[in-house]
Amino acid sequence: MILGPIMIGIPGTRLDERSRQHLLHPAVGGVVLFTRNFISASQMQQLVADIHALREPRLLVAIDQEGGRVQRLREGFTALPPLATLGNLWEQDQSVAADYAYRHGRVMASEMLSLGIDLSFAPVLDLNRGSCVIGDRSFSASLEAVSDLGSHYLAGMHDAGMKTTGKHFPGHGSVLADSHVDDVVDGREFEDIESSDLQAFIQLQYGLDALMIAHVVYPAVDELPAGYSRIWLQDILRERMKYRGVIMSDDLGMHAAFSVGNLAQRLQRCLTAGCELVLVCKPEDVEDLLPALDQPLIDSSTRIATLYGKATVDSRELSEASANGAGEWQQWRRSLENLNNLSIGA
Repeated sequence: MILGPIMIGIPGTRLDERSRQHLLHPAVGGVVLFTRNFISASQMQQLVADIHALREPRLLVAIDQEGGRVQRLREGFTALPPLATLGNLWEQDQSVAADYAYRHGRVMASEMLSLGIDLSFAPVLDLNRGSCVIGDRSFSASLEAVSDLGSHYLAGMHDAGMKTTGKHFPGHGSVLADSHVDDVVDGREFEDIESSDLQAFIQLQYGLDALMIAHVVYPAVDELPAGYSRIWLQDILRERMKYRGVIMSDDLGMHAAFSVGNLAQRLQRCLTAGCELVLVCKPEDVEDLLPALDQPLIDSSTRIATLYGKATVDSRELSEASANGAGEWQQWRRSLENLNNLSIGA
């Protein structure tokens, strides 16, 4: 059975018959999990195992576990500080901040992999330059800090056994509006974007296994949002940057994604532009989209296989370390949680 390019959200904490039918649809290749899907670590581990058992090759399972205000799983997991805390620390001591960035990436990834989750959509590589939706999710307004801390964060994820996802290409941090609820337009010239926001992705691209594309319009480059734009995805990302990782969309249910039509039209436009995985996170959107698909979609099995996780720390080892409250692993967890006491800017 092939795996299609759509990654969907499901409504509950277990697989009901309707969710099973959706996950067995040939256009589906993965699942995006949310807080609504979580009761406990053991329940989540069973849910992921049930998802993996549905198909061969297995579905990709992903989540947003950035830390700070975007951390889907909280109870029983490390309270990860927002990335801006690391950026503030970098202003004081770059080497200490880099060490914490590595720990953040490795602890986050190890905890998710212990549940069987393949991928966390991290890290955010946007510059913190005014966006209300990015804010403290970004390491810093400084390109140098984002590149330095980002490289150590990526190394931590890789050493845990998780692939990486940089977001939101080519940069969502320099415009105020929130693409979840508004149309977002960045009116700068390409040269201005290339010398600032885009640089973080250019400098770190060889450590990025996937890139998530922003629902932002950059009219100096293309009138379409970047996720629908062949100019951004083919001419700039594939040809000019020579990027060879996986290209994925942000959620097609976000307001800024509405501009090209209904869900089926948005999906087709993303695929035509060059997205290889497309997120449809709201269960009601999944209900609308899947019955409307009347033509074969691309086979994303090969690309999905490059994003499977393979934990380097056994889940029992993590559980024992957490229960004992001792050892290096537990010290890392405590040190990260202690950073939450630092005052940070939004």
